[in-house]
Amino acid sequence: MTARLDLFGNEHGAKFLKHLVSAGKIISDSPLSTAFQELIALRVSQINGCAMCVDIHTKHLAHEGEDAVRIQLVAAWREATVYTEPERAALELAEQATRVADAAGGVPDEVWDAASKHFTEDELVALVSLIALMNAMNRLNVAVRNPAGSYVIGQF
Repeated sequence: MTARLDLFGNEHGAKFLKHLVSAGKIISDSPLSTAFQELIALRVSQINGCAMCVDIHTKHLAHEGEDAVRIQLVAAWREATVYTEPERAALELAEQATRVADAAGGVPDEVWDAASKHFTEDELVALVSLIALMNAMNRLNVAVRNPAGSYVIGQF
């Protein structure tokens, strides 16, 4: 499988991606751990069906030393016992913020309140920004059908 469009090889696409990646630097420098960020990025990417991002974030989680069971159960986190309460609150927020078209009122107050119990304002800013950024990256990759499987840690 090949991509419909090479965003990296196109002058305008490369400029746009450069700006998205620089926004990601702000998130990566946030108080949220790298493994936590990757966990949330993986779940958002699963929801959006972004194969390339699922490939990237599963490999990053493994590289960070994340337990294989936790990586494999992300899609079924509600029924899994391997996630902490803060992780569960963040995963729920990620799902609700990603599925805004499915929820007439957006992110429900109880979901926001649950996340607010576990995260500081700075962490919430980073978390919401991460969710938004991943949704943007997922939509780009899904639109152009970037294939999965060949990502190597540090490639980007």
